[in-house]
Amino acid sequence: MQIGICDDSAEARLALRAALERALDRRQSEGGFLEFSSGEGLLRWMENHAGELDLVFLDIEMGEVDGMETARRLRAADEGLQLVFVTGYTDHVFDGYSVGALGYLMKPPRPEQLDGVLERAAEALMRDFDSAFICRSGETLYRIPKKSILYFASDRRQVSCVSVARTYTFYGKLDDVERDVGDGFVRVHQRYLVRTAAVDRLEGSQVFVGEEAIPVSRACRSAALAALARSALEG
Repeated sequence: MQIGICDDSAEARLALRAALERALDRRQSEGGFLEFSSGEGLLRWMENHAGELDLVFLDIEMGEVDGMETARRLRAADEGLQLVFVTGYTDHVFDGYSVGALGYLMKPPRPEQLDGVLERAAEALMRDFDSAFICRSGETLYRIPKKSILYFASDRRQVSCVSVARTYTFYGKLDDVERDVGDGFVRVHQRYLVRTAAVDRLEGSQVFVGEEAIPVSRACRSAALAALARSALEG
């Protein structure tokens, strides 16, 4: 589990990280940590790293962009990201529901509260596996919501997953990707796998995802036409 801690107090970040490490030890689980001193910093980092965090602990009372606004922007960028508020005040206790927060903890959080949050986060991530594509590049594990994916492109052993937010690159086979993503995607070419709902139109031997043209091979054309027709009817 990749965990982010966002708090403008270095002391608070250190204390929460130590408490979380102890909680992970109790669960016999592993976790990586990234720390952010402001909501602005976390949001800037997310612009190039969407899908790399599983769980974020947010302080409510921060500078220019507070924890609640940070949470709203994070939710817009990554629907599957689990959010937990940690604060010294009870004023915003019900606000977390508007962004689907996993929990709301008072500082300092008690061990049993952290245990409960990590348990709920793990359960949510397991449920999310059906609606997300999981891939690894180096030491980084990416969790990409399927409905944000536009298409996959293969170049020898390297696969690029082009999503609304960014492009993810990893080593693998497009045949394996096709099997893993399941329904809602169709092979239009030996090198291309598209999400049917992302296709705007078919013209000749090309499909268009936005303004990007993707080739349709003769061998894949019949299956691609059938899948795109089903998607149009279901939509």
